[in-house]
Amino acid sequence: MMHSWTTDTPVGAFTVLAEDDAVYASGWTTELESLIAVMSPALRPSAIEPRDDLGPISDAVRSYVDGDLSAIDDVAVRQVSGPFISHAWDVLRAVPAGTTVTYSGLAARCGRPTAVRAAAGACSRNAAALFIPCHRVIATNGSLHGFRYGLSPKGWLLGHEAQAAA
Repeated sequence: MMHSWTTDTPVGAFTVLAEDDAVYASGWTTELESLIAVMSPALRPSAIEPRDDLGPISDAVRSYVDGDLSAIDDVAVRQVSGPFISHAWDVLRAVPAGTTVTYSGLAARCGRPTAVRAAAGACSRNAAALFIPCHRVIATNGSLHGFRYGLSPKGWLLGHEAQAAA
């Protein structure tokens, strides 16, 4: 059975869908359907039970918000997609907190420097926001661009990481 948990953050409610200590979807919303819609159809739950706490996952989110940026690094994430997108998600997890990469830089790190649109597609198909840190990807000109939950949460995340990493 999949479980949901919602907590307050400085930029609004953050919800996690998880099963067996693995995150399947997460983001700055309280609408479970919006999280489910981003998940691979093969992973969508038949039922969701709300929880007051998800143990290590909840602890990791609270620690991250409190400034321990590495707290989310070892949380298991379960997503499925094609080879490039799955690889891009792994590459995103290796982008250090407090740093950013451009979409073209992400494509290059994935070994396909001309696949900029595919790199952007990997970010847009990421169901596990925060844990797969697509918020660390910015436009070539340095501007914030393309975050499912809006530029305000993305800006807060990048500022929080820059401040905590300093």
